[in-house]
Amino acid sequence: MMLTDLTRQSLAALRILIVFTVLLGIAYPVVVFGAGQAFGDRADGQPLRHDGQIVGSRLLGQNFEGAGWFHSRPSANDYDALASAPSNLGPSNADLIDLIAQRRAAVAATESVDESEVPPDAVTASGSGLDPHISPKYAQLQAARVAKANGLDPEAVKELIDEHTTGRALGFLGEPGVNVLELNLAIELAAQE
Repeated sequence: MMLTDLTRQSLAALRILIVFTVLLGIAYPVVVFGAGQAFGDRADGQPLRHDGQIVGSRLLGQNFEGAGWFHSRPSANDYDALASAPSNLGPSNADLIDLIAQRRAAVAATESVDESEVPPDAVTASGSGLDPHISPKYAQLQAARVAKANGLDPEAVKELIDEHTTGRALGFLGEPGVNVLELNLAIELAAQE
């Protein structure tokens, strides 16, 4: 029995479909997943655990309120990871200018400093609205308030800031930053001692 060209081509196409389904639909995802697991928490969003519970991600900013915590920089999307985006307001937009002025006055009042001492990252959101870092200057500005609220020595709090400050990527990219979640966890542990 001779197979027609159409039948032969159909069988060849079916074999190719099966081979590529196995390769690209099963083998490739398994290899990528396995490679990701080789890097541990990095592939899972770098969760931060405390007492066995995940308390957040090292990669996503969170809102911290109250005198006992270091405050994150503002978020244009209320720290919603699904809505990661900037405000899209230009630097000359009156609404943005008013919002920055309100934030500057609020930070200055909270930290008991002059408005001129408030760093830019305390009043402006990042491009994603989810930046987990603040500048060392903003962290130092908050140190006295956090130390007082937690009954800690201000110098000990400043040391924790220094310990949690990361340098520039590759030694020259970006700016030094302080991961707010990691620093707040260190403050909590220090306050418990």
